[in-house]
Amino acid sequence: MPTDTLSLALIAAAVIGGYLLGSIPFGVIATRLGGAGDVRAIGSGNIGATNVLRTGRKDLALITLLGDGGKGAMAVFIAWMVTKDGPQSAQATLTALAGGAAFIGHIFPVWLGFKGGKGVATFFGVLLAAAWPVGMLAGATWILVALVFRLSSLAALTAATLAPIYVFVTDRPYPIAVLAVVMAVLIFFRHRENIGRLLKGQEPKIGRGKTPEPQDPA
Repeated sequence: MPTDTLSLALIAAAVIGGYLLGSIPFGVIATRLGGAGDVRAIGSGNIGATNVLRTGRKDLALITLLGDGGKGAMAVFIAWMVTKDGPQSAQATLTALAGGAAFIGHIFPVWLGFKGGKGVATFFGVLLAAAWPVGMLAGATWILVALVFRLSSLAALTAATLAPIYVFVTDRPYPIAVLAVVMAVLIFFRHRENIGRLLKGQEPKIGRGKTPEPQDPA
């Protein structure tokens, strides 16, 4: 890019393109094409990989996980390619906008009446592409908390909380910090029922049997 500024057309393309890419409902597509029915009629009704796993199809859950994470990473990568010859400030801004739009697209997909997933897989995909050290640290946090407490929702909430801190620790650009904060806030919003169960000690642990109100962090 020749200048330090981004054109409105490029910003609009990144936001709209990222949102539409993030809106692709891999969970719905995978379960339908895989012959497992509509994932929205199963378990919690969520379109993420955790609920897809409740169909009994690990292959479809893996496809969903990779698809949901990959679409976030792809949105960031395309924005990076467009700005790779320009200043770092422009690159950080456009990748943050594209990644944030993809994340919002997953949570509020236009194709499903704005009723999407909880954004955890897309959150990690966006972070790994936009600032891989932050994504790695957030991923390590998820794994550690999940291993210790056996609560995937708590692991997701902890990783989301610490992600903005990891941005500053690794000295990433300011737009990436804003991106991490926005995604963290939305993850907490989408996990509000899980938070209520956590406070009551009623959140089911990883590997436990089904409950009337299953957790679904994806």
